[in-house]
Amino acid sequence: FVNNEVILDEIVDVVAVFGAGREPCRPVKFRRKSGREVTISEIGLGFPRPQGSKMIHVYDVTDGQADYRLEFDAVSLVWRLVREADHVA
Repeated sequence: FVNNEVILDEIVDVVAVFGAGREPCRPVKFRRKSGREVTISEIGLGFPRPQGSKMIHVYDVTDGQADYRLEFDAVSLVWRLVREADHVA
């Protein structure tokens, strides 16, 4: 992420693919509270992060126009959009 990032804490609806192997969970698209849908074109980094007694799964993704960080709470099963940054030309 770069200087133009916005820190958010927005609950979002996510379509994700679950399976076995190297990527057990892969977000495909998400819907913001405004109703705008974002289709993910690439996942950059994905990693688990312990937070107290629960595990948060972090995904840095892009739609080709902006970068986003999604976090999935494996206990509450809630997805949050926590960062957004526009691509700089």
